[in-house]
Amino acid sequence: MNCCLFLPFMVGVSLLRPCLTATENSKAEEAKPPQGSPTRLKSGWIWNQYFVEEEMNVTKDIGRLSSNMHNGSNSLKYKISGDGAGSIFFINGTTGVLSVAQKLDREKQAFYNLKAHLIDITTGQAVESESEFVVKVTDINDNEPKFLQEPYEAVVPEMSPEGTFIIQVTARDADDPLCNNNARLVYELLQGQPYFSIEPTTGVIRTSSKMDRELQDSYWVIVQAKDRIGLPGALSGTTRVLITLSDINDNIPTFKTGLYRMNVSESAPIGTSVGIIMAHDRDIGENAEMDYSIENDDSQTFDIITNNETQEGIVILKKKVDYEQQAYYHVRAKVKNRHVDKQLKKYHTVASTTLIRVRVEDEDEPPVFLLPYYVLEIFEESPQGSLVGVVSATDPDENRCPIRYSISKSNTFQIDDNGTITTTHPLDREMRAWWNFSITATELYNEEQTSEVPVYVQVLDINDHAPEFPELYKTYVCENASSGQEIQTISAVDKDDSIERPNFYFNLSVEDTENSKFTIRDNQDNTAVILTNRTGFSLQEETVFYIFILIADNGVPSLTSTNMLTIQVCDCGDSGSIEICHNKDMLFMESRTEIMTAILISAVIMLLLGIIFMILHLQQRKKQTLFPEKDKECRESIFRYDDGGTREEDTEASAIGELRCSTFMRETRTRKTTSAEIRSLCRMSWQVGPDDAVIKEFILEKLEEANTDTYAHPLDSLQIYAFEGTGSLAGSLSSLESSVSGENENFDCFHDLEIPFQI
Repeated sequence: MNCCLFLPFMVGVSLLRPCLTATENSKAEEAKPPQGSPTRLKSGWIWNQYFVEEEMNVTKDIGRLSSNMHNGSNSLKYKISGDGAGSIFFINGTTGVLSVAQKLDREKQAFYNLKAHLIDITTGQAVESESEFVVKVTDINDNEPKFLQEPYEAVVPEMSPEGTFIIQVTARDADDPLCNNNARLVYELLQGQPYFSIEPTTGVIRTSSKMDRELQDSYWVIVQAKDRIGLPGALSGTTRVLITLSDINDNIPTFKTGLYRMNVSESAPIGTSVGIIMAHDRDIGENAEMDYSIENDDSQTFDIITNNETQEGIVILKKKVDYEQQAYYHVRAKVKNRHVDKQLKKYHTVASTTLIRVRVEDEDEPPVFLLPYYVLEIFEESPQGSLVGVVSATDPDENRCPIRYSISKSNTFQIDDNGTITTTHPLDREMRAWWNFSITATELYNEEQTSEVPVYVQVLDINDHAPEFPELYKTYVCENASSGQEIQTISAVDKDDSIERPNFYFNLSVEDTENSKFTIRDNQDNTAVILTNRTGFSLQEETVFYIFILIADNGVPSLTSTNMLTIQVCDCGDSGSIEICHNKDMLFMESRTEIMTAILISAVIMLLLGIIFMILHLQQRKKQTLFPEKDKECRESIFRYDDGGTREEDTEASAIGELRCSTFMRETRTRKTTSAEIRSLCRMSWQVGPDDAVIKEFILEKLEEANTDTYAHPLDSLQIYAFEGTGSLAGSLSSLESSVSGENENFDCFHDLEIPFQI
């Protein structure tokens, strides 16, 4: 039997007070009769306490209601009212059997308060007064534990002793903790051993061994929570915990090499950087900061300066060196941590050292700057020619050659012969806060002796920018706004670099203060609130208001700007929420975006259609005949005359099939001059062989010239008048003399030949 049925005995009557409105046994209620009526005993309801197990998905009878006033008459019916009556709980009107018809969830509702009624259906009147009873939903284990604050992260110092507290994780179970231990949880680690452990009942995670951050700096721990104290049938949930080891100063800095070799010129001035040494510390942050020192330099020639940014040791000259006196120096450098906890001194009993061997060079030395680099400052907006700073270099040689200075790759600064750096124009810190350039020092009489030094110029800020709005505010006020309603919170930004936290002061302009329909309240935290100064606005009267807000900063001197705020009147509806106006604005912007997108797509489609149409048109033109008049068949004839007569039989006509026209592209071919054609014909007339062969070769040559000449017109006929030849009875017709290109030429070969021809 479910143990929850015995809850009255386990947790006391007080926990089930709503359930005990009726007794376990039958009992009667005695009612006082009205005054003057005879005394009678009124019977009471008889019922038990009812329980329903959650998640039960079948209709089930859970008990029976009865009253001794029910005499078995069919006109008397039982009814119920209250939580879930008629939808979840039903009663048989005749028998009083109570049943549940729906699946219930205890986590949503654990108790249902109902009332029992006995009704005479003929009169509709209650035979007995109503009685209250409770149906309790009993729990089943249907909810798994859930962790509350995921994801979990924790930090613990490295090398912490075993049992050090790290973090506590907590899970919750929605089930009833008093029923079957459904919500009693136990915790265990699924991942994280052997470095961590967890308390099963509290979820407290502790260290179980010492861990070294330098070996591993973070761990993922997986924690599981089980309900029912881990018994069979328990549900579970898991979470991950990232545990990071914080650093402690448990490592000493050590040098990477035991010997450093360096060179220094004998002319190097005091303070010259000779070289750099570097130690390594496995710790991080402040624990890795270190200091270098010289341990056994009896001559006091060298010193070491620590670069706090790079943690390098810069070896510098403490005294001038002379190659003729000493060419080599051997010094030992030592390094130690800058911050050492008293509890961690056991880790720092031994210091690391290294040997430095310095060789002095004997050479003609270039100019030497007094500092390895210069950091200078100048206020922005300083006028042209303002002093930035002075650099100085000297010639270490005995002749002390004069030095001239120059600036490389900078049009913003200039330097004179004394090393004085000035500006060429005012500077703006908001445009550029740092300027880096190099200055070259050159010996006046030996330009090969030069040296450079880096210069860093910081532009200092002045209050030259007034505060302004950080954005363009979209402010709305409802038509039905009430006086004193907040409609906009504003803030300000300032381009200047204030040492102190910038403070801004807000106020309305004088004109808006006197006549404005709005007021402003300075929140004294660099923000202000715009409030209405009257009740109600009208879109018909005025749709937009413009107010001018004065914003002042705390600079010296203070600067003030005037900023216009546009306030639009909006119909907010009955809700009076300004968010409606913002949503309308967003919908308008989205519709504009959609319209622009549609227009762009249409333009792209039209462009593609135009390109396709152009391609089709060009292809169609290529298919057209280059010379359409040659589509028809061309016919040519050659007429041969054997004598000078005009008889028909003296003429022979021959069709030239080879002269049929066909459409093709001709290559450009240079026309022959008339003289060249005549000379060609002259050569042909002296050929040995039949006359037909000579004429045929000549005609074929002319045909080839016509076909390959792209500038020639299409030919319908080709007539060639040559000579009669040896077979002619008429003999020679005439002699041909021709003037070509303005010159008279005699062609003796044509004394018996007349060749008029046309193409």
